[in-house]
Amino acid sequence: MTPQDDLLTDKAVGCVTGAAVGDALGGATEGWTPEQIQDRYDGYVTGIVPPYFEDWRNARPIAPYHKGDGHITDDTLMTHALIRVYEKAGRHLDAYAAAEYLVPEMMGEKRWIPELEAEALPLQRVFLAEKWLVLRLHYGHVDPREAGVGNIVNCGAAMYMAPVGIVNAANPDAAYAEAVDLAGAHQSSYGREAAGVLAAAVAEAMRPGASADSVVATCLRLAQDGTRAAIEAVCERARGFGHWEGSFGALREAVAPYDTVAETYRDQGLGARRPSRLHSIEELPLALAFLLIAGGDYRDTVLGGVNYGRDADSIASMGGAIAGALSGAKAVPPEWLDPVTEASRIDLVAPGVSIAEVARGVHAADLATRRAHESAFTSLTWNTSAGERA
Repeated sequence: MTPQDDLLTDKAVGCVTGAAVGDALGGATEGWTPEQIQDRYDGYVTGIVPPYFEDWRNARPIAPYHKGDGHITDDTLMTHALIRVYEKAGRHLDAYAAAEYLVPEMMGEKRWIPELEAEALPLQRVFLAEKWLVLRLHYGHVDPREAGVGNIVNCGAAMYMAPVGIVNAANPDAAYAEAVDLAGAHQSSYGREAAGVLAAAVAEAMRPGASADSVVATCLRLAQDGTRAAIEAVCERARGFGHWEGSFGALREAVAPYDTVAETYRDQGLGARRPSRLHSIEELPLALAFLLIAGGDYRDTVLGGVNYGRDADSIASMGGAIAGALSGAKAVPPEWLDPVTEASRIDLVAPGVSIAEVARGVHAADLATRRAHESAFTSLTWNTSAGERA
């Protein structure tokens, strides 16, 4: 990769490409246990691998998706869609922007879908929890601020919220607030909360001088309820490890009390993915744990998520986004990025450059708004009778 123009663009490209590459590597191992992954691939996965099933077109429960071989999944498709929404809106986003811009992105134009090896509407690839956006906003005409209520509570909104963190670079509080508002159109409860915390993590990682520790501290400061408790428990356990090898059992044990998804990942109980103030998605705490164990290193953050299994693509994508934002474009190994770009037939760098440009424009507008407010407020504090400031 060529050096980017400035630190903002460099970090934005690192974040967006880092998320996509983590997503592609984790797609092959999604849904499986660490033991199953090691048995299938004769040890730990250390890069791009073929699908778990050779006959991926017909094997259940994977069919008809071609996961592995460097193919990005719906995590990246939705992330890129959100970046295009920012390009069109040119401003901060809210729940209404999901209805006005994101839903047409999902159902209005065919795009190349690597896992389907065909051009199709993104709507035809995304999971049921993302189809909910179209059902509720386009067909149901639900108030966008409330449309996420009733949906499956999962990582569906959090998995594509990294661009919110870039637009609010170095301002995690603003990133959290914007993502919670935007995600209200998609998710409720701890699924919505995770979206806010992931955006905040990226915003902190974009700050010059940020570290894995400062990212986790920011998340703990902003997170609420079960999400905060899960991050605290899992990251505390993570600090006892110097490498992700050997950590999986302890990390799963730490997150299990907060996770509603069964130990047998594909067998969901009646309590799975239902709203609760006591629970958390699994993916975000695990991504932060692997970030801590790796000391912010991109490669090991991603490989931890890939080899952990379960929702491996989302764990590795979230961890990759944060680690990529911390260290910039150079952190994403070319021996992963180039084959993923070629296999997925999608430009993975351009969206990062684009969202950095959006961030510049939004920041300029924010600055003008703040200055106008400061001027107005100063006028309010002026004692007109005394001719001086009160």
